[in-house]
Amino acid sequence: MSDSIRWMSTKDASERLGVTLRTLYRFIDEGRLPAYQVGRVIRLKADELEVFIESLRIAPGTLAHLYPDSRTDASFSEATGT
Repeated sequence: MSDSIRWMSTKDASERLGVTLRTLYRFIDEGRLPAYQVGRVIRLKADELEVFIESLRIAPGTLAHLYPDSRTDASFSEATGT
C-alpha cells in the first residue's frame, strides 16, 4: 500500500480551482465533486480534484454560441449594402 491519500482542505481546493469557497461547496452539494467529512471539517482527495478538473475540459468546436457567426454578419452587410 505505497499510495497514500493526499488530502486537501476546502480552502486549498477552491484556490486550485480558482473559485470561491461558496462555489466549491455548491459543486460538492450538487454531487459534482466528491468530498469527505472528517470530524467537523470537509476534505477532498487531490487526485479526485484533478479528475474533476479534467472533466471540465471544453471540447473544440463547442463554443460557437459565444461569438457571432461571421457568415451571418457578412450576409447582413450584403443585405443592407454596408
